[in-house]
Amino acid sequence: MLRPVNITSGPFDLARVRAALQGRAVGALERPRRAAVAVVLSEFENELSVLLVRRSEREGDPWSGHMALPGGLAQSSDADLVQTARRETLEEVGIDLLRAELLGGLDDITPMRSSELAVRPFVFWLNEAAPVELSREIAEALWVPLAPFAEPALRRSHEVELHGTRLSVPAYVLGQRVVWGMTLRLLDDFVDRLKAGHGL
Repeated sequence: MLRPVNITSGPFDLARVRAALQGRAVGALERPRRAAVAVVLSEFENELSVLLVRRSEREGDPWSGHMALPGGLAQSSDADLVQTARRETLEEVGIDLLRAELLGGLDDITPMRSSELAVRPFVFWLNEAAPVELSREIAEALWVPLAPFAEPALRRSHEVELHGTRLSVPAYVLGQRVVWGMTLRLLDDFVDRLKAGHGL
């Protein structure tokens, strides 16, 4: 079930996203393993919102229980990384991005847990927020207003365990949910591009 997170809206809109991504070359990283994630945008409760998921708790999964974007590893059957993002989104939350508008890509990013992996984010627009069907990999999906990610008040330090060590990391705190690590860095990059293009 999709559930909103009620946070005050801000100045971002679809036109601004299109302008920030139009004709932009993607910064690619050469890594032996490839993955892709989908930054799915839609209007939810009259706000430009992004689809976030909380991964299920699974032993041996380095991202167990984390807030994330739909996505996963590329397969040999995928024609390209766009297809990877679409396939993984359909498998994880039941949303078919073939009916969504592909707005563009963001720079490749490498998770802290694996320097051999490069993740390509793709930004999609859905005309209306679609219902979801959660796979066993996903515990929760929610639409979160995009604009508050530009607000410093949302960011704070949060303690996490990484490779057996407790670390204090920057994070977005959305009620009981914490967005940190690669997902935080990806959203920061996206929002920074929106702000830079409009003098915010």
